[in-house]
Amino acid sequence: MAARIKVIEYEEAEGKLKELYERFNGQMANILRVHSLNPKSLETHLEYYKVIMFGKSPLPRKLREMIATVVSARNECFY
Repeated sequence: MAARIKVIEYEEAEGKLKELYERFNGQMANILRVHSLNPKSLETHLEYYKVIMFGKSPLPRKLREMIATVVSARNECFY
């Protein structure tokens, strides 16, 4: 299934977007790449992800990852 949201590919990225892509060596997940038309949104999403998955929490990281996986499967995400 092809993405319905236009994304800027790694090879076409410039400026802040290219800098953000380079943090992932061009291997950024689709859930993040959908922000490529708005690099500020991408940057904010990355910071949010760090807080949710790596920040202080009563839930262990493994459990947070499992929750994310179950939600993605339930939503029939293809990535």
